[in-house]
Amino acid sequence: MKRILIGLIVAAVLAAGGWFGANLYAKHRATAEIEGAFEQIRKAGGKASHGKIGFDLPTRTLSIENIVIDPGKEPQAQIKIAGINGTGVRLVDETGFSADSIDITGFEVALDQTGPAKLKASYKIPQLTMRDYAGPVHVLTVPADNSLVEMYRYALDQYVRIKASSLIAPTLTMTFESDSTASGEITYSGMAIQNLTHGKIDVMKADRATISVDVKQPGKPDKLTGELSNIVVNDFDATAIRATLDPQMAGDDSYHRAYRQVSAGPYVLKSAQGTRVDIASFSMNEIAVQPSKFRLAEMFAALPQDKSAPPTPAQAREMMEKVAGFYDGLRIGKIEIGKTSMATPQGTGGINVVRYQDGEFAVEGVDAPSPQGRFKMERFALKSFSVAKLVRWAADLTTPGRTPAPDQMLGLFGVLAGAEIKGVTAPFKNTKKLVTIDTLSLDWGQLVGSIPSKAHVVAKFVTPADPSDPKQLPLLAAGIDKLAIDLDLGAAWTEQSNSFALTPATLDIGGIARAQLRIALDNVPREVFSSDPAQLMGQAVRIEAGSLELSLRDNGAVEAAAAQYARGKNVSRNAARQALADDVRMHREEIASANPDAGVAVDAIASFVETPGQTLVIKLTPRAKVPLMQMMQLIKIDPESALAQFRIEASTGL
Repeated sequence: MKRILIGLIVAAVLAAGGWFGANLYAKHRATAEIEGAFEQIRKAGGKASHGKIGFDLPTRTLSIENIVIDPGKEPQAQIKIAGINGTGVRLVDETGFSADSIDITGFEVALDQTGPAKLKASYKIPQLTMRDYAGPVHVLTVPADNSLVEMYRYALDQYVRIKASSLIAPTLTMTFESDSTASGEITYSGMAIQNLTHGKIDVMKADRATISVDVKQPGKPDKLTGELSNIVVNDFDATAIRATLDPQMAGDDSYHRAYRQVSAGPYVLKSAQGTRVDIASFSMNEIAVQPSKFRLAEMFAALPQDKSAPPTPAQAREMMEKVAGFYDGLRIGKIEIGKTSMATPQGTGGINVVRYQDGEFAVEGVDAPSPQGRFKMERFALKSFSVAKLVRWAADLTTPGRTPAPDQMLGLFGVLAGAEIKGVTAPFKNTKKLVTIDTLSLDWGQLVGSIPSKAHVVAKFVTPADPSDPKQLPLLAAGIDKLAIDLDLGAAWTEQSNSFALTPATLDIGGIARAQLRIALDNVPREVFSSDPAQLMGQAVRIEAGSLELSLRDNGAVEAAAAQYARGKNVSRNAARQALADDVRMHREEIASANPDAGVAVDAIASFVETPGQTLVIKLTPRAKVPLMQMMQLIKIDPESALAQFRIEASTGL
């Protein structure tokens, strides 16, 4: 019995020693790994310290207190953590460990004078909880180059090595101060991340962000305050951003999706000057980057380092080219800003939606104040809009001391492919009348150099007649107090046949007339599409006049002219129409002597004047090849001889 008791005591002592030994070994192992990480920072020239390290084997709880890290290089930075407490900590293998939960308290990051703007910033997270964490035991070697880009890349390299089912932070506060522009604070609340796996996140969200910014503008400082709610990021992939920082990926022309969707709203921003902006919602979908062009390192390197010295023209152009390349490498499926209102001391305006999708930038539902009254617009759109092309075009124009060349100005046609305005109502001068635009659309394409060889214009609008314009007084006298304009104009050059056609060109002025014009030109060389006047004129001599057809429908113009003539001569309208027709016929013999066909045209015009409501059709067909430039000169000095070059057909009918 004695031997049994002694054996039990020895076993208990050995078991207790083994438990304490295991606990001490685990604590020693944890301490060694932590010290190794901190020693890396010290060897790189930084400072790193920590307080008490604890490890409890039964609960596998690891705790570290009072962590302070200062890299000691530019940009100046400092990290402070009051405490880290991990439960259920275990080694997965020699390189990785996991934890059921990791709680971090008092996490602070301070950045001093980062970037060209010399920005000071700090981040504070009082409490951060990570669940089901898995990550590496050893941290990566701190890069010798402590530049901002290298630090971003280092942070991303660490980030993509970890996993967690969730990260929760009740609040995050960021404060910032620029040396000359602004300072302020942004506080996020209700922050959460779901399913972090090697740089990919299912959902990131924040319930709210409150904003307070002091703007240091000269002579008129301002204070901005605001609140942004329901911030959600779906399907974020940090490896896409990491690829843009990797020199070995500089030849990768494929697109890497960084975000599936980013959304937020409502958003309220107020200014101390009395301005308030309300935005119902904001979203961006399918954001992808192309590593070969979206080069963040090159972008940062191109930023001016000395703000006190303005960039030289060469530096400005280089910077704009970098920005253009940056946008070349960014692809966004859709951007949409929901209902927006802006209240100012002058009045309140609003926009229903601003949208970018498939190369189209559109603004819809504009309602804004103006000194004369409200301005409203259903839709404004730019077609095939490209920020990269716009930046390059702007860079091409910025040559100090030299006016942009015509070819440079025409470069805008390569930036866009068209524009559209619909549903506009606007005050007409200082009257209570309105100008209304149903549609104003302009499309172009088929560029030859910088000049379009194909275009289409559609315009439908109504404008009040202007009593201050002497040319419009006859219309007002005839009772026409507004002009309803309906224009449809198409023009295109065909390279295979070297022909140019204006068809159809239709102009309908409500209550007056409707005209349709078709013009054809032959032997139009490609070289005529030039911004060089000398080349244009040199090639224009090769152009030959083709057929021309004019159709004119009277919708009130004849009656308006007759009424004006009748008032001036104090005769009846019938007598006035007859007198106008007789005036036309007076010149018949003179015109017909040069071209017998012209007499038919004079008769048709006289008949058109005599009987309101008719349609006049005149068609000119060249008898032989007629050089256009010679024809234009001949029209100036001898119109009858010019007409003799064409066969003329004319007719009228109701």
